Amino acid sequence: MRIGIIGSGSVGQTLARAFKSEDYEVMLGTRNTSKENLKQFKDEAIIDVGTFDETAKFGDLVVLCVKGSAAKEALQLAGKENISGKIIIDATNPISDKPPVNGVLNFFTDINFSLMEELQKEFSEARFVKAFNSVGNLLMYKPKLAETPTMFICGNDEAAKKTVSDILTAFGWETADMGKAEAARAIEPLCILWCIDGFLKNDWMHAFKLLKA
Repeated sequence: MRIGIIGSGSVGQTLARAFKSEDYEVMLGTRNTSKENLKQFKDEAIIDVGTFDETAKFGDLVVLCVKGSAAKEALQLAGKENISGKIIIDATNPISDKPPVNGVLNFFTDINFSLMEELQKEFSEARFVKAFNSVGNLLMYKPKLAETPTMFICGNDEAAKKTVSDILTAFGWETADMGKAEAARAIEPLCILWCIDGFLKNDWMHAFKLLKA
């Protein structure tokens, strides 16, 4: 399976390296392939860098990890025809440009409709699975914590969620499948909760754990 990463920031670079470590072929997608830091990344990580549409064409599976407000435009640049039928791991959060209030982020969505639902509606032929949005990039791959952390996922396609769950297991996570795309209304705000300790205590090395009887 070839992996196309849409987004070349810290999350994109972290996940690109992670997939490469698991022996996937990877391409990192960016708006501007001439960025100096990406030349360095390409040389160090030995991972190709391409435009959004090149990356979407390349990937059998696509990871979306851009700023939430830019997510729709990034997929438009990737091309609907290039993501049709493909699994898209949606790592985005609808964080607004307003500063946090007492460590609490602001979202540009409301509680009754998530960013992932909006993307799934706009790009209906793709198979979105929410994942990687509730933890920082330093812990996304094989996190060294006291216990195996839980990644909450959701999406409308059961086979897509199975594929993502297998990836998460290889990445050192257990998976909690919360159901259909509507569950992203609950999963996306986990980002807000996760960030509070970071903003208030400068503690970013934590993750969620679901406990069951």
